[in-house]
Amino acid sequence: MFYQVESLIGEYCEGCFVHQQLKKEGGKRRAHRFCITQCTIGEKLREYGKKLI
Repeated sequence: MFYQVESLIGEYCEGCFVHQQLKKEGGKRRAHRFCITQCTIGEKLREYGKKLI
């Protein structure tokens, strides 16, 4: 399970253009909120998180 999370983050999140752009325009908080609530990869990470609890 941890490998899958690390793989997703490494492949899609690190260097994400959308995150970088939102961070420039609206700050770190706005970019983070997008990742948590709207990004499809963020949804998948939340699913993995629920399984870990």
